[in-house]
Amino acid sequence: MIEVKGLQKGFGGTQILKGIDAKFERGKTSLIIGQSGSGKTVFLKSLLGLHVPDDGSIIFDGKINKDLNVEEKRQLRQDIGMVFQGSALFDSLTVEENVMFPMKMFTNSVKSDMLDRVNTVLKRVNLVDANKKFPAELSGGMQKRVAIARAIVMNPKYLFCDEPNSGLDPKTAIVIDNLIQEITAEFQITTVINTHDMNSVMEIGEKIIFLKNGLKAWEGTSKDIFKTDNESVVDFVYSSNLFKKVRQAYLDEIK
Repeated sequence: MIEVKGLQKGFGGTQILKGIDAKFERGKTSLIIGQSGSGKTVFLKSLLGLHVPDDGSIIFDGKINKDLNVEEKRQLRQDIGMVFQGSALFDSLTVEENVMFPMKMFTNSVKSDMLDRVNTVLKRVNLVDANKKFPAELSGGMQKRVAIARAIVMNPKYLFCDEPNSGLDPKTAIVIDNLIQEITAEFQITTVINTHDMNSVMEIGEKIIFLKNGLKAWEGTSKDIFKTDNESVVDFVYSSNLFKKVRQAYLDEIK
């Protein structure tokens, strides 16, 4: 579990995060949504430790991040997996080498053991026999699956995903969503996803936090978001006619 208490962060005199409280549970996919400028990217980077909060606490399974010593912070880094928006694969490395990269950085495992682990996670993301391919030889969806394999190769406790469906067609995006949710439940990972994809919100939003102007303006589940009367959420999520019709159909059904 990750707990956030009173998180504040600003840059150059401008306050971006204005005191956010949140909890992210093990084994669940938690989604952060909000308009551009709402603070969701700064929030995610603060959770990752890329930004140092001005105030407030981030607590990983009972351990306050800012109170950790150097060795404890190193261990926490090993417990975190990250899926970047553009996959962020190394073009000059093969799939196998990309996935093995965190193990080379953080472990002293022999190559045969690392290769066994690489093959295990590649199989889990349905990329058997792709070891020797380079990123340029893969489709966008396959690249994203390699990124997921790399993110889970160290058996992380926490998984962060930044716009994992960016640049993918709708069908492939659903495959990636389902894969992330399956892995989260299977390995009981605490997963936090930064997204603007409303299909993801509806499909895998076991917990959704909506940020507005640096504040948590709403939270709930994918079911709750259908029936919320929060005007900001309704305006953001149901901006398209299709989602408006889906929401209305749901509301009519539960009357």
